[in-house]
Order: sequence, then structure tokens, then C-alpha cells
Amino acid sequence: MFAEHGGDRAVATLAARAYFASAQLERARRTVEPLVSAWPHDSYLRLLLGRTLQRLGRGEEAAPHLRLAGAMREGSAA
Repeated sequence: MFAEHGGDRAVATLAARAYFASAQLERARRTVEPLVSAWPHDSYLRLLLGRTLQRLGRGEEAAPHLRLAGAMREGSAA
């Protein structure tokens, strides 16, 4: 699933973060989307995908991911 990153979820997540931070936004999106598909309950991955889509100017696609990330974080604080 994450062959480019040795099939390791943590390595793929770090790569997606690095791509996002260095404005390699399409690469970040391509890396984080399969992570979100595999772990839809991970609020950080949702946030990263949402912010990446937002920076790509795809606000409508970003919105559900950002809402879910916020709701997941609120739910974990209780």
C-alpha cells in the first residue's frame, strides 16, 4: 500500500508531513489519501489531508476532512 515508504504507516505519515511542510502539496495528497483510506479514524491524518486540500485550493473537498478531524479531537478530550 505504501511501497514508496517501505509499507510503513509511520514513515508514510512523516513523508506526507514533510511534503506538506515543503509545499509539495500534490505529493503530500497522494501520500496521505491512502493513509486516510486505511485508517479513517485517525484525526491527524484527516487534518493533514484537509489542510493539504485546502492549500491546493480544493476547499470543498477539504471541509469534510477538517470537520471530522475537529469532531474526533473534541470527542477524545472528554
